[in-house]
Amino acid sequence: MPIKGIDDRPFAPLSMSNDQTFDPNLVEQTRLQIRAMVNDITQLSKLDIPPEQFHSEVLPKIVTALAAVGGALWTVDDRGALSLGYQVNMQELRLGESEESAKKHSRLLYKMLQSSEEGLLVMPRSGSEGDDEAGNPTDYLLVFAPVRTELEVVGLIEVAQRADTGPVAQKGYVKFIGQMGGVVADYYKNRQLRNFAERQNLWTLLEEFTRTIHKTLDIRETAYTVVNEGRRLIECDRVSIAINRGGKSIITAVSGQDMVDKRSTTVKLLGKLATAVVRCNEPVWYTGDTSDFAPQVEKAVEDYVDESHTKMIAVFPLTKVKLEEVPEEDIAAREKPEPPFGALIVEQIEDSRIPERMKKRVEIVSDHACSALGNSMDHNSVFLMPVWRTIGKSRVLVTARMLPKTVSVLLGILAVILMLIFVPWDFNMWCDGALEPDDRRFAYPGIEGKIIEIYVDHDDTVQKGDILAVMENIPLEVQEAELLGKRAQLASQLDNAMKINNDPQTPPDQRQQVIGEIKVILGQQKTNDETLEWLRIQKADLVIKAPISGSILSIDVKKNFLGLPVTRGTPFVEIADTDRKKPWKLELDMPEKRMGHVIDYRNYLRSQDPNAQLEVEFILASNPNVTYHGKVETIHDRFEVLGEAGGGNTVRIKATITDQDRLPDELRPGTSCRAKIKCGKQPLGYALFHEAIAFFQRQIVFRFF
Repeated sequence: MPIKGIDDRPFAPLSMSNDQTFDPNLVEQTRLQIRAMVNDITQLSKLDIPPEQFHSEVLPKIVTALAAVGGALWTVDDRGALSLGYQVNMQELRLGESEESAKKHSRLLYKMLQSSEEGLLVMPRSGSEGDDEAGNPTDYLLVFAPVRTELEVVGLIEVAQRADTGPVAQKGYVKFIGQMGGVVADYYKNRQLRNFAERQNLWTLLEEFTRTIHKTLDIRETAYTVVNEGRRLIECDRVSIAINRGGKSIITAVSGQDMVDKRSTTVKLLGKLATAVVRCNEPVWYTGDTSDFAPQVEKAVEDYVDESHTKMIAVFPLTKVKLEEVPEEDIAAREKPEPPFGALIVEQIEDSRIPERMKKRVEIVSDHACSALGNSMDHNSVFLMPVWRTIGKSRVLVTARMLPKTVSVLLGILAVILMLIFVPWDFNMWCDGALEPDDRRFAYPGIEGKIIEIYVDHDDTVQKGDILAVMENIPLEVQEAELLGKRAQLASQLDNAMKINNDPQTPPDQRQQVIGEIKVILGQQKTNDETLEWLRIQKADLVIKAPISGSILSIDVKKNFLGLPVTRGTPFVEIADTDRKKPWKLELDMPEKRMGHVIDYRNYLRSQDPNAQLEVEFILASNPNVTYHGKVETIHDRFEVLGEAGGGNTVRIKATITDQDRLPDELRPGTSCRAKIKCGKQPLGYALFHEAIAFFQRQIVFRFF
């Protein structure tokens, strides 16, 4: 057997053989020392310390008190096998030198363990074949004391003493070791009592936990109950539940939180960790080392720990059927267990240690979470479960006391249904729009340039032809200067040629040459003047003028354009004739999903009267108490992305206002309004719920049928 314990060290002889002379003072001193050691051992037996620590402190005191060669304290495990709890100087027995000696000694230990006596003594080199070769193969006197509680034998004390001791001393050894067996047994009794108390508390908590998590079959409520009650049972910092959805594990519940922020980085990383563990289908215990993890699990753990700074994390996959619950005869089910539907996650924020009690409790909570959540998922997966649940609760409605009320409610519902089917109602298509003057135009630059002067601003009144802004074009200025310079140069050349031509002394042949040069210069002057005139026409376009009389609608004109280059055709400012006596138009943006009804009703009207127009009613955002009327004039042929806040396609519809004289005097361009285009009559139910019906047709009827 493997030997463990403390290093060899000399022991003070606190007991002497019968052949030695006794010194009364030494005997008294020895008694006091032994009594002190016994008191220390007794006090240790009352402490709540781990068995390893108790063994390491008790055994050396026993060996020292007996002035023994060495000793060992053996413990009995759950299977009844002996294991060495602690030893002192047991290598002196030389049991490892012979396999036969070790086996003989091992059989002796089990024989002593079964003895009913408190203390036993085995002489050196003793044993017989009748005892199944159990015996003492050493040269030392072996003293044993079984450690018993009221329930079981928990251990065995073995002390190796010198063989040259007399009978009286040997009886003292047996008596002392028997007493020490009782003291060590007291430690185990106290430990068992504490374990029983803790186990009773655990059973109480477990009973409450089990009863609570099986109280409801709602998945969300069950998940929150598991994490909150499980945290109290496990005694950890945080417990979370992840449920599989679409191949990913989504964090559904976290202990101590009413809601889970699924956009949180920590929650997302925890979900990725749960997904990786569920795919591997193996529990994960992390305490700082990820070397034994699968690569995908290792990365997920490291990412989450870096974000959350968790010291310990355990992830247990949850399955609806535990493997040990599958009958042995069902080989197929054992070979192909049901895949996990989620994971239980346990965390310690500050402490990376994993006590044994925590491991057992985590496994218990995991098993019960599998059962409770699995039942909830099975229950909610039944087809039309909300309907069946409602039907099950509806039996109370047909009792004698509730029957009149039930009949009254059913008659009322029937009346409402008949109204929705048979009562005609105005069928109107709603949309948003704005009021705009009919005469409205933009002023555009006629040429490219940079605006250097702006003479108008928002809400200014201008007349047709008024200068709105002035631009500059450096290339045109340079070109004009070049053309003017060339004009002066050609004029000088023409003067010189004319002087030569008018001089009587000019030879005839030279005069003919000069006349040709004059014709060329005159041609160049004509071309230069024409270019210069065209250039001046272009420069005239550097002045932007008002195309119509009206008010400036554009805002922040100087801020948006002054000092900035513009190109030809760039909208500069919008001008509108806001005179209330002149026509105004209603511009509507009808959503695409409602255009079908508008077009259908327009076609219906035109089949009876080719000149028929759709009627419009609208209210102003600034005065919703007054309703105005109009008629649809034009419907654009293309869709545009504008209008409603939801961003869908819209169609621009223009309508004339039939009662413009009723509009407010202080009417401004772009005034918002809410309008409805009349599309005849439809049943009340269709008029109210036509968009829901259309959605059902698009998303369900068309998709599946």
